[in-house]
Amino acid sequence: MAISAVNTQAQGVVPAQKGDKTFTLEDLNFGGNNYRNMVAKNRWCTWWGDQLVRQDVDACYLVNKTNGKETKLFGINDINQWIAPTKDVKVRALYNARFPFVGKSIVMVSNGSKTYTVDFRKHRLISELEFQEGENLLEANTQQNAFAYLKGSNLYVRTFNAAPENAMTKEKKSHDFQLSADGSREIVYGQSVHRDEFGISKGTFWSPNGERLAFYRMDQSMVTDYPQVNIPEIGFDHPETQSCIATPAPDKYPMAGETSHQVTMGVFDCLTGKTIYLKAGDPTDRYFTNIAWSPDSKTVYMFEVNRDQNDSRLTAYDAETGEKTGELYRETDEKYVEPLHPIMFLPWDSNRFIMQSRKDGYNHLYLCTLGKHGSRMASNTESLDIRQLTSGKWEVMEVLGFNRKHKSIIIASNECSPIQRNIFLVDTQTGKRTMMDDCGKGWHNATLSESGQFVYDNYSTPDVPRKIAIVNTENGKRTPYFTAENPWKGYNVPEYSCGTVKAADGETDLYWRMVKPTNFDPAKKYPTIIYVYGGPHAHNVDARWNYSSRGWETYMAEKGYLLFILDNRGSENRGKAFEQATFRQLGQIEMQDQMKGVEYLKTLPYVDADRIGVHGWSFGGFMTISLMTNYPEVFKVGVAGGPVIDWHWYEVMYGERYMDTPQTNPEGYKKTSLLYQAKNLKGKLQIIQGLNDVTVVPQHCLTFLKACIAAGTQPDFFVYPGEPHNMRGHQSTHLHERISQYFFDYLK
Repeated sequence: MAISAVNTQAQGVVPAQKGDKTFTLEDLNFGGNNYRNMVAKNRWCTWWGDQLVRQDVDACYLVNKTNGKETKLFGINDINQWIAPTKDVKVRALYNARFPFVGKSIVMVSNGSKTYTVDFRKHRLISELEFQEGENLLEANTQQNAFAYLKGSNLYVRTFNAAPENAMTKEKKSHDFQLSADGSREIVYGQSVHRDEFGISKGTFWSPNGERLAFYRMDQSMVTDYPQVNIPEIGFDHPETQSCIATPAPDKYPMAGETSHQVTMGVFDCLTGKTIYLKAGDPTDRYFTNIAWSPDSKTVYMFEVNRDQNDSRLTAYDAETGEKTGELYRETDEKYVEPLHPIMFLPWDSNRFIMQSRKDGYNHLYLCTLGKHGSRMASNTESLDIRQLTSGKWEVMEVLGFNRKHKSIIIASNECSPIQRNIFLVDTQTGKRTMMDDCGKGWHNATLSESGQFVYDNYSTPDVPRKIAIVNTENGKRTPYFTAENPWKGYNVPEYSCGTVKAADGETDLYWRMVKPTNFDPAKKYPTIIYVYGGPHAHNVDARWNYSSRGWETYMAEKGYLLFILDNRGSENRGKAFEQATFRQLGQIEMQDQMKGVEYLKTLPYVDADRIGVHGWSFGGFMTISLMTNYPEVFKVGVAGGPVIDWHWYEVMYGERYMDTPQTNPEGYKKTSLLYQAKNLKGKLQIIQGLNDVTVVPQHCLTFLKACIAAGTQPDFFVYPGEPHNMRGHQSTHLHERISQYFFDYLK
């Protein structure tokens, strides 16, 4: 079925369910002791070429793609017997089993300390890899049986002299190459750089043939240390540990307008043992991101972004010499350009690649053809032919891969609705799109088989917890594989609904989610809590189960509160203008939109306008305090977690993208700073902070407390020693008990 651009507003209601059981935070919070039993069951699967394998705790199963039936490949007892029949070596689970070689019965499993390569048809161990204490694996290279790893702070590559299927462990020899010698906390190798902005999530990149490794080197010696402190663990059964003194744990944190780190890109050749660095010029105040390789492994591509983040260039470098061979594309914007995706070459044409860009206002695909000299081209953009492949007022959310046979691309997009994610096949010749969903609803997460012929489609809709289907992309045939039961069957469940209100501009639709109190009575008036995030790269409302409602919302609905969640302008997946509306004035447009939500709530007879609270974390913490202090007559209670208080103290890459520098936008930094609003606080506000937060450093909330002391206002404060930006494990349950109790005490 071909589909043209549509904009169906997915509004609806998931009715309340009556039951005898009630929820606790141990059921609904992700750190809770019973949380695992309260989420929809899943099937963990991986592709072995075009064969689908289910990974379970104690076995792996081959899945028949035409009927969904399973055949056991091997069990965990088999694996342990083949690995070490006479030794007490145990692999405890097969969830992470990998099948790296198409058509070969090779599986890689791990017990935490060692990685084993096993031939499961010949029932024998092929190789084992063990990293010693202080050695950490970064990335494996199955083509050459090589591994990039850190030893201390330095980067190494370990190679073996034979492919795993050709040699037994005792016949294989390894060789370790040391790629760096000056690694330290100031000189960082092979790890994510630029504080994980620009889509960066790692620091090593193997070439397609596996013979070369591109890697990041980050010099942050010039970056100011933020003075974090480690509070020692106290062993209450061992009084001697209570005499331990807190120790400094400085963190390199480049704040807006301050000196940033410098990044360079190295390339190591496994065959020659030599390392070169790309000759990209002075790295000062520049960002290198979205690393990609040419199909022949001879050229490295990357996007280079200036510090102002309004000029992005796609460049090419010779992987053997490091010389720059071309600037293929340049994109500028009066506000900012944010490349998030590396280019992807078509598997059937080494001279053409897919590039993602928002240059027309929405994230879309562009089919690019290199000039006649290919990647070794002159330094100009005229040799690159660019054709827009997708278009419309919607966003490409992910490129899943390619179908080689039919020369098509499989993508996820929100073409059907701004709050949906659906799977489409895109013809590279015509741009025609064919939906791979059976219903065109919901939120679909999918993985693609090696050839692109099959899609593993794991999805939910507002009233369906989870379904999984196997889709043949060549004919659209879907094979139902798994349907999860409702894990909340028998519980007293509130109503979840979704709709839209107009933004403060009077034109833009904003999507909201509402969770009504359990046993809702329309004749009553209920205290209402607005949960907010509001910042870039995130959203709260989508067409997943219960409209993606968080467990805490259900818990609070059970306690008699109405919950309301609105995605304001500035949040993700709605196009460039929607996001950039907040440029140089973070929090201002967002508050205006959130107040439109409040206006809507006040029209509802069952909302008590005198009992409105607000809660959010991180950017949501910033929004919580912004709303509490800018609209003190509206919000009675607030809980702000890990809040940004003043954008001066946030990191260079994120902060300057949306606010420019404090030097060029002093009015914006002053206008958005909450220090000047501390005097306006009237309601009850609790601020919660992880003491070792390296994302929103404690200086934010501590300085706000000083401002409140000076102004005579009285917020409450709670800190989690040793915790980062978000509370981990069961401490998250403790956190949500604290948040809930604050509303129980003051928003009754």
